[in-house]
Amino acid sequence: MTDTPGWASPGSPEPPRDDVRPPAGPPSGAVGDATGGPGPYGGAYGSIPHQGQSGGTPGPGQYGGGPGTDQYGGPGQYGAPGPYGGAPGGPGQYGGWGVPLSPKPGVVPLRPLGVGEILDGAVTTVRRHWRSALGLSLGLAAVQQVLSALGQWWAYERPGDATEIVALLAPVPLEVLIGVVAIGMLTMVVSKAVLGQQVTLREAWQTARPRLAALTGLTLLTGLIAAAPFVPGIALLVTGIVDDLNEPVLGLGLILLLAALPLALWLTIGLSLAAPALVLERQGVIAAMARSRRLVRGSWWRLFGINVLTRVLMGFASSMILMPFTIAAVAVSGGITSNTDNPMAVALPPLGLLIVAIGSTIVATFTIPLGAAVNVLLYIDQRIRREALDIELARAAGLPEYGSAGWSGQPTPPGA
Repeated sequence: MTDTPGWASPGSPEPPRDDVRPPAGPPSGAVGDATGGPGPYGGAYGSIPHQGQSGGTPGPGQYGGGPGTDQYGGPGQYGAPGPYGGAPGGPGQYGGWGVPLSPKPGVVPLRPLGVGEILDGAVTTVRRHWRSALGLSLGLAAVQQVLSALGQWWAYERPGDATEIVALLAPVPLEVLIGVVAIGMLTMVVSKAVLGQQVTLREAWQTARPRLAALTGLTLLTGLIAAAPFVPGIALLVTGIVDDLNEPVLGLGLILLLAALPLALWLTIGLSLAAPALVLERQGVIAAMARSRRLVRGSWWRLFGINVLTRVLMGFASSMILMPFTIAAVAVSGGITSNTDNPMAVALPPLGLLIVAIGSTIVATFTIPLGAAVNVLLYIDQRIRREALDIELARAAGLPEYGSAGWSGQPTPPGA
């Protein structure tokens, strides 16, 4: 999105502002009162008289009009006559029940989002901006899978515990770097998609590049924080294994690992919105983490549920896509081989590794942008709920001001 509308300046304390959202009711509350004076935002949207008014003088309707006029005196502003000036389910600027329609310049409506709208917005972002989203994720996933396949091939040709550990750990630094680039650039793609604007890969790279160093530090720091609760349990497990499988020590280590899981989840969800805050608000690493904690506060269970649902759906879809490739890899390779010294260490021959790498690349091409899109939309949703960000987003999208007829925003783009 743009750097100015609705995004906090770096270093701002940004306390939760749940009282900022305009009160529910007719659209007059966001512009002015019955006399056309300033609204709850200090007249930021001007002082626009209601339909049927002139300089704050009530017109026909509820304030002096007859049948067929709306409660503000406008002819049919809410549609045909009804309890709110419009018949239930009938036409009207504000829908069938007098509820104002929210503007939708991009992939989601500018209002607090439901779970289905967040998931649909993520899919719509990938579908509508596939050149940027899929092009980026395809390139990153291909590099990641090629290097992973090469490491597994090396371990297959030189079987042994040391080579298997090296093959497992060697790609990790590059995977972290690829993940940072993906998050930084896809955050820009999704934020523009919310405004209904296109962004090329080059533009996304130029915008995200200055934040990649800070984003790398944030990724490493949040990873360490989430892993910290498991350290005591892992240490006891290693001690028990070294000490000739000391069962009491192993049992205590397992208990500590299980006890650390809730704390790790709490920390992970609490810091899950730090990356969008760092990229879009130009926050520092520590400030972005604190910002995420403030945005998540009071909504932890909701964000946890949406994240779990997203991972479950993507995991199920990924397994369905990857299954045929795995079966084909085993079939053409003549089966999975194992090291006679270590029966638990299994590996596919080179041809099988290639087939699995192709399938994994296809899966990652879709899951990487979908996961990033859900995270950015959760961040935007939390700011809409707590800070009325939807009003600033409408400004940034170039929608007309919130006047007497409500949002007269642009038509929903094709394919929405």
